Amino acid sequence: MRTGEPLPAVGDVLAALATGLWHWDTSTGLVAVDAEAARLLGLPAEAVTLTEAQVRARLHPVDWNEITGVVRLAASEGTLAEVRVRIMDEQGRIIRVVRSRSRPTFDARKKAYELTGTLQEVAEPTPGSPAARSAVTGDWRRSREAFLLDAGRALAEARSTAEVLRVAAGLSMPGFSPDGLAVFGVEGDRLSVIGHHGQRPGDEAPFVHMALDTDYPAAEVVRTGRAVYLSSPEEYRARYPLTWPLAEHFHRRSWAYLPLTASGRTMGAWMAAFTYPVAFTPDERSVLTTVARMLAQALSRAGTAETERELSEGLQRSMMPTLGPEVPGMDLAARYVPTGGGLQVGGDWYDMIPLPGGTSRSREKSRPGRFALVIGDVQGHDVRAAGLMGQLRIALRAYASEGHRPDAVLSRASRFLHGIVNDGAPTDDPADLRFATCLYAEVDPRTGVLEVARAGHPDPVIRMKDGTVLQRPTAGGLPLGVDPDPDYPTTRFTLEAGETMMVCTDGLIETGGHDLDTGWQRIRAILERHEGDTEELADALVQGVHGPSSHYTTGPLVDRREDDIAVLLLSRRCEGHGGTVSLPEVRRTLLTVAQAEPERVAVARQQLRQLLHDWSSEEQVDSAVLLVSEMLTNVLVHTDTDALLLAEVSGERGERRMRVEVTDAGDDLPHKRRPGELASSGRGLILIELLADAWGVEPRGVGKSIWFELYEPPWETKR
Repeated sequence: MRTGEPLPAVGDVLAALATGLWHWDTSTGLVAVDAEAARLLGLPAEAVTLTEAQVRARLHPVDWNEITGVVRLAASEGTLAEVRVRIMDEQGRIIRVVRSRSRPTFDARKKAYELTGTLQEVAEPTPGSPAARSAVTGDWRRSREAFLLDAGRALAEARSTAEVLRVAAGLSMPGFSPDGLAVFGVEGDRLSVIGHHGQRPGDEAPFVHMALDTDYPAAEVVRTGRAVYLSSPEEYRARYPLTWPLAEHFHRRSWAYLPLTASGRTMGAWMAAFTYPVAFTPDERSVLTTVARMLAQALSRAGTAETERELSEGLQRSMMPTLGPEVPGMDLAARYVPTGGGLQVGGDWYDMIPLPGGTSRSREKSRPGRFALVIGDVQGHDVRAAGLMGQLRIALRAYASEGHRPDAVLSRASRFLHGIVNDGAPTDDPADLRFATCLYAEVDPRTGVLEVARAGHPDPVIRMKDGTVLQRPTAGGLPLGVDPDPDYPTTRFTLEAGETMMVCTDGLIETGGHDLDTGWQRIRAILERHEGDTEELADALVQGVHGPSSHYTTGPLVDRREDDIAVLLLSRRCEGHGGTVSLPEVRRTLLTVAQAEPERVAVARQQLRQLLHDWSSEEQVDSAVLLVSEMLTNVLVHTDTDALLLAEVSGERGERRMRVEVTDAGDDLPHKRRPGELASSGRGLILIELLADAWGVEPRGVGKSIWFELYEPPWETKR
């Protein structure tokens, strides 16, 4: 070209360089290409206007998605959009690889992008060859995608801010890995350093509480919400001369500062610093931007979770009582484990309530030191369940402190809960129907006598001194809140020296996919093999269901939770006034079978089998169960009174004695009869005489008692 001649047209220059020109307006969905761009797209070499669908048909589907992501990123950062694209023919084969460069702008009014750019074929490696495919979609792209998947998974699983920062510090990005990281937060009008990695402790001091109007990259990112990329120290010094001395002594060569944005709000900034020059290509910026978004979401989730945990622990501390002062002659332990969903509070609770020294029963003497144990479960695991639990617990304490009997306490509590839940009016929405199960036990520590009233709650369990475990059947009524005027019968029994009573909510029983039967078997095994004190037994029960504990209320809490759990243990010590006394090894169970409750005969059979769980002769156990069933049935059939069953096992193993006694208030003494072959009754005493080692009938002041004994054969004779 001679000097003074006019410059060639831009189109001629681009054509000479085999570079196509194109224009894309996303508001119209049209793409205008010149002849060279059309040729590179595999079309006839002539200028043409195409639809987005026509252009997309010429590109590899993965690359089209790549283009849209790069365009959004470049428009938000005000940078060039550069991407490599595979051009396909009609048969779906790659015919060439091209590089597209453009500077996109975003029209907020039309909510559309407008781009003008160039298209140029990539000469090496040979287009369409395996090497070309590897260059575009090879190791870097695959490693980038794998990295982002792994990073997203790790950040999603982080449960606290500290865990999020540890994950961020361990990120190794494909092709370029920062050696210095920092996460900045915002406190009012100042920056704060949430965490950092790759710097020495104390290096963050100049950046802590830095004003947001400071000429510093992180502050600018928070103010504008736009990323800042600094590819060299010279660029850093030129753009931020005032704060360059703060960064200079770290001897880094490149920096990326990206906004941490969650729910449309910039909550801070993330710095990634490198000891070598980084050009921050569109692909590299895309990776950094994606990581920053995931990091912001993880930090937001962790912050919310930590706030909820702090709130829930405060609620838990305020709503869950302690067990109060030590009770002479008794040991108590309790554990509360909330469910894992939502706030760490739920509807389960326990309580220990000191009772007034007097009593409402005028004929009984004052019994100082009495207290009540309460355990319950409000339906649900949400904040409303926790609120109802708090109100119900206060109501129960008030009714108990007034000196009411256990049945009256539960009746008043049911009326109270029914009123506050239903507001006195029925509802058709099942979500509005709330009820609570509850067990209330009045305890006399001097005698060990317990009076129990139960509202739809699991029965208590007794662990005897020798490790034998029995479910203690107690009378019960409907759950609290179901009926505004319910009845709750009471059951009285004695906790003997060396015995432990366990009461719990159904979460302890049914966690892990268990039903009531299999859950009780698991708990029974824990109770039977435990050899420690009451506190250790409480830990063993919770850990046996959920695993190692990690948090405490009045005892450990655990992390893996399916349902709320409350468990309460009451042990009566084997100590007298003069110190420890040697008590005979006696197992005992006591059960009342009322005329209106013939189904409790089956409960009595079950109780006896549990009492004789380690008896050496299975035939004797079967005989004892048969005789008990016969004796109780006779009382229900031949009298109009209730039957009282007392079963005891005493002595050393292999030489033990089993004594079973059934008492009723009837006047007629039983006598042996000679029933015919077809008679349906009259064989009771004959069976006792045949199967028992000893038996007898004893008149009482009111009523009578019939008893039998069986003697255990030595263990070596066991079948």
